[in-house]
Amino acid sequence: MADEAMRVAVVTGASSGIGRELAKALAGQGWRVIGTGRNPARIADAEAEIRSVSTSGQVEMLRADLSLMASARETADRIGALTDRIDLLVNNAGGMASEMVMTQEGLEANFAGNHLGPFVLTNALLPLLRAAAKDREPGAVRILNTASDASEMVPAIDLDDMQSLERFSPGLAYCTGKLANVLFARALATRLGHEGIAAHAVHPGAVDSNFFSYAPKDTQERALGLDKATEAEGADTLIWLATAYEGWRTNGGYWFRRELRAPNPVVDDPAVVNRFWIESERLVETASRA
Repeated sequence: MADEAMRVAVVTGASSGIGRELAKALAGQGWRVIGTGRNPARIADAEAEIRSVSTSGQVEMLRADLSLMASARETADRIGALTDRIDLLVNNAGGMASEMVMTQEGLEANFAGNHLGPFVLTNALLPLLRAAAKDREPGAVRILNTASDASEMVPAIDLDDMQSLERFSPGLAYCTGKLANVLFARALATRLGHEGIAAHAVHPGAVDSNFFSYAPKDTQERALGLDKATEAEGADTLIWLATAYEGWRTNGGYWFRRELRAPNPVVDDPAVVNRFWIESERLVETASRA
């Protein structure tokens, strides 16, 4: 088995919120942490804080905008230049937009940032995950997706219009993106489980962070009344799944407060999961031609 002190974690959205808390926890346990963020000032501040608690001294922060597929691919290339293995990938970056914005690649920015960018990044990093899995126990290499109970608030996912372009609203776009996180974890578990790689989705609960900063005004107002967890509390299940035996004892789960939670029923439909993957590939390919 590989030297446990040299486990490598990639955490997107590590410059703030629960991603930052997760990165700090892993760094404190001796992991090498490679994080991403979008804001240069927050990236610099996070890198200094994560490095200050690191017991390995190996912390790198990269600037990345995962709403752009080109940036996701470039980020994968930059990570590949830093390491030849990844023991943990946490697709944590995401957010809620206040309006529809189309990217220069022709994709709806919120769905692209919440799902399609992580989809591209994960697939590009699979060789490094597989390299780590070769000398680890089955399930020790893991992919975690930060989702939300918003994934449960829509009856289904429109596989013909996953970006919700025909009936866009910020709420629908966010709920669909979070359902995509759960579907993606299930699809990865199905596709990679036989290779010893586990994948899970996590609902962290409402967290007192800057998450709602870009949400519509009415959402920000509703959020004021929520009983919010601290950032450390929100990160707890992610940290636990990343490091505890439960993360490899099961596969493809949807978790809340260290307990399995029933996902949106469509997640349990293999036909939906398979079509979801195909449509994700189609949208990414469309963007590559833009």
